[in-house]
Amino acid sequence: MIIAPSLLAADPARFGKEVERANRSGADWLHLDIMDGHFVPNISFGPEVVRAVRSLSKLFFDVHLMCSRPEILLESFAAAGADEIIVHVELGEQVAPLIWKIKSLNKKVGLAVNPPTAIAEIQPYLDQIDLLLVMTVNPGFGGQSFIHECLPKIQQADAWRRERKLSYRIGVDGGINFQTAAECARAGADAFISGTTLFHARSLRTAVKKLRQIAHAHDPALADLKM
Repeated sequence: MIIAPSLLAADPARFGKEVERANRSGADWLHLDIMDGHFVPNISFGPEVVRAVRSLSKLFFDVHLMCSRPEILLESFAAAGADEIIVHVELGEQVAPLIWKIKSLNKKVGLAVNPPTAIAEIQPYLDQIDLLLVMTVNPGFGGQSFIHECLPKIQQADAWRRERKLSYRIGVDGGINFQTAAECARAGADAFISGTTLFHARSLRTAVKKLRQIAHAHDPALADLKM
């Protein structure tokens, strides 16, 4: 199970110290949301912030581009220290060349799907990606409530993974707390991006440990082994 605190929920006046908290928390990844004010109605931060916090951490950097023109940003974020770059299936015909470009930069590839978009849109790319990210809120702002209608997407993504014997991770992002993480784990998710629940906790380490324990406890694969 991958636990990934989302820097969007951290205190922006203390990014350096917040990243150090993440380093000590036992988390696997640091998730960085990049918003351009066009693809989503918000603006977050750019490659220089990623570069600055990269120097403070050895965590896997999971960079999520919620941007209308990610093609002009890929090289900058790769150079800034991204380990994985996520783009959106909603970009349509741009998706295939974006995947090719990310791979050419020797970065892992993530492909995200928004709540209104059919999960079937991701099917043509399943054997080309490292992460299928199911957005469980409409992207743009942190602290939103989990959309339970997204759970069947996770189940379908897991079914395809098993049927085709593929190894992509299934991530969930948006409204992930101790209750919704359990629901997502039961559906087949194995990467949990959580902002408010983790960064707003008094002890980030304790919150990461609890989220991991809950995800493991509801992992259907582990449940099968116990039977």
